Amino acid sequence: MPRYVTVGLDGSPESRAAAEWAAREAQLLGLPVKIVHVWEPVSEPMALVRLLGAEAHEHWSAKVCHEALEGLGLRHPGIDVTTEELSGAPPEVLAKIAQDAELLVLGSRALGGAGGFLVGSVGLSVVARAERPVVLVRADEQAADEHEMDPVGIPSAATAFQPVVLGLDTSHPDEELIRFAFEAARRRDTSLHVVHGWYPPAFFGYGMPVDAELYGSLSVSQAADLTGVLRPWRQTYPDIEVVEQSRAGSAAELLIKASREASLVIVGRRVRQTPLCPHIGHVTHAVLHHAAAPVAVVPHG
Repeated sequence: MPRYVTVGLDGSPESRAAAEWAAREAQLLGLPVKIVHVWEPVSEPMALVRLLGAEAHEHWSAKVCHEALEGLGLRHPGIDVTTEELSGAPPEVLAKIAQDAELLVLGSRALGGAGGFLVGSVGLSVVARAERPVVLVRADEQAADEHEMDPVGIPSAATAFQPVVLGLDTSHPDEELIRFAFEAARRRDTSLHVVHGWYPPAFFGYGMPVDAELYGSLSVSQAADLTGVLRPWRQTYPDIEVVEQSRAGSAAELLIKASREASLVIVGRRVRQTPLCPHIGHVTHAVLHHAAAPVAVVPHG
């Protein structure tokens, strides 16, 4: 079965920005785009109201998909774009169709400034359930935002991509997550910045004097662990420049800071064997809400 870059579209500005991002990524991947609109069937009492009936919803759904199809075709010639209209609860439907996608792309409204994303319940639910990577894109995301400034300081999509940023837990490094990050950097012909945040032992926070020598040895040890995890990947991807950033402190805060100069931020989500209680993780949750760049969440074991 062929893979798609699938995008969930509901007609909102954030979903249209997601569709644009999906088209750009599909061009890098050499894959087609599938636009999916999910509408929830109205209850029987609501269906009695003609303007809110099933026919009106289906007509609007078709109109949204048709306009998106035409627009992407004009702005991204050469990309194969198809549409699909489905009914049901959006979180469940989108999580299911993600199984047949290379990526599932969703929109997320930007709050502006330090506020970051407003990730709605649908987006969070899909991220927590999907078995394939899900990318969240801000409503105001532009292609130029992912690139370096031109020589006179003007945003331009014609310049080189900014780095790809990967958040990595060295105690549980996952091959699928790391491979996804290296491939994303390769597609963009840019560097990969790997961010690892760690905390010193708990007794540092209980009034004990800081032992500079111990703290220094911890820093060296954590940095060495990161280097060790990445060593075979550097050999597999010798053409990718890798920048290692091992720092004491909150991994989420370090990633959010790094996102300000990134084309894409990549984080993992550990798949738990509790289907009734989907889990995202506090670092990924914080990055989703506050990153300044598109965020890819890669599920792994």
